[in-house]
Amino acid sequence: MPFNDIRKIGVFTSGGDAPGMNACIRAVVRSGIHYGLEIWGIQRGYNGLIDGDMKPLESRSVGNIMQKGGTFLHSARSEAFRTKEGRKKAFEQLQKKGIDALVAIGGDGTFRGANVFSKEYDIPIVGCPGTIDNDLFGTDITIGYDTAINTAMRAIDNIKDTAQAHNRLFFVEVMGRDAGFIALRSGIATGAEAVLIPEQKTNIDVLVSTLERLHELKNSSSIVVVAEGDDEGGAFKIAEKVNEKFKDHEIRVSILGHIQRGGSPTCMDRVLASKIGLEAVKALISGKRNVMIGQICNETAYTPFEKTTKHHAAINPALLEMIEILV
Repeated sequence: MPFNDIRKIGVFTSGGDAPGMNACIRAVVRSGIHYGLEIWGIQRGYNGLIDGDMKPLESRSVGNIMQKGGTFLHSARSEAFRTKEGRKKAFEQLQKKGIDALVAIGGDGTFRGANVFSKEYDIPIVGCPGTIDNDLFGTDITIGYDTAINTAMRAIDNIKDTAQAHNRLFFVEVMGRDAGFIALRSGIATGAEAVLIPEQKTNIDVLVSTLERLHELKNSSSIVVVAEGDDEGGAFKIAEKVNEKFKDHEIRVSILGHIQRGGSPTCMDRVLASKIGLEAVKALISGKRNVMIGQICNETAYTPFEKTTKHHAAINPALLEMIEILV
């Protein structure tokens, strides 16, 4: 489809929600209208695409939403869209509504689906990286990550207060099934004694040795930040293993869970999401397709969906070194 044939763009959010998604939707809608396009909001991600649950959005439709967490279009993971039958229904719904192109806001699962769908039906699609995990290849930072690490930091600070009051060892689990970016940054920011992440093998004996050394130095408390995808298990399992060898210390576990997904997005996330949403519309107008809009060194970057889903952002070794040196 030639880019100058695009008249209607559909926008949706898919997968796990991330603070800043609303700001991105707002930017897509208002920039699309600015360029003379009609923008349709698709509810519940790929499920809404299959069901035809979509409607045109006007500028006032997205007023007063950018400061809110979550996504006003709602989100979902769709098993039906993984099938050819489901994607065929989705394409038929787009044809009924006359939608020419799509903006998909989500993570790698969202982009895998978009890549297959675009190739099967020759639909221009661009993606906006919306995930708190910050693990997408092709951008320095994803929408929602800054808010998530600040939420985790504040929660760990609060836990540290009570840990010091009772001279306790706390294991705090943060989100990160496949990536340790939240754990690493929030751990550094809160002065954690150790950070356990999926990208680095955990040695329980070394961890215990570190905690014993700190205990001998009369530390009033200790915090260990654990990414949920750590190879030794989640915070509860690791706490049990440590407790077997470190019996003289009172141990508690705290799972931060979904509080990291919610809340009002930070200034950084709002500005990033707005920039990426605008660039997504401009990319479609200029003829780009099957790419994720990212930001690398403060410049807009376009990364093919194949690369965003086959590669993952790498942990900065300097951050790992900081944990070791600053304990």
